[in-house]
Amino acid sequence: MRLEDIRDNPGASKPKKRVGRGIGSGTGKTSGKGVKGQKARRGVAVNGFEGGQMPIYRRVPRRGFTPRNKVLYQIVNLTALQGAVEAGKLKSGQVVDREAFVAAGLARPNGTPVRILAKGDLKSALNIHAHSASAAAKTAIEGAGGSLTLQVSADEIAS
Repeated sequence: MRLEDIRDNPGASKPKKRVGRGIGSGTGKTSGKGVKGQKARRGVAVNGFEGGQMPIYRRVPRRGFTPRNKVLYQIVNLTALQGAVEAGKLKSGQVVDREAFVAAGLARPNGTPVRILAKGDLKSALNIHAHSASAAAKTAIEGAGGSLTLQVSADEIAS
């Protein structure tokens, strides 16, 4: 094989459409742009322009706000904890902290605090260290013979 023998696959590239070459070409006179007006001109982008009328993104009111110090938790349900125990990722009686949640695939390793919620059942006794938990989750964990210790995150110390 030589350099001049290299060819592109058939149909991989189309020839450039030559516009403005007479009415028989299909793209003659106005070159496929229609007739007159702002959009027939070069370099026009009119996203959100509604012809002088107030655009919808300015007519619709904005509601509410997002608090600056809102804490977003990673949610771990009791069903997921029991599933990790059954899969062998967690052991009964083990201390389950943030590193154990990440190792078991129950939380992402991005430092976001973990909150335990009471969806599902927990049959194994686990000693859980989490940043937050619902009252029902705490009752379920202690009912299964485990314990729940709430950790204070760095965000809560700062505020």
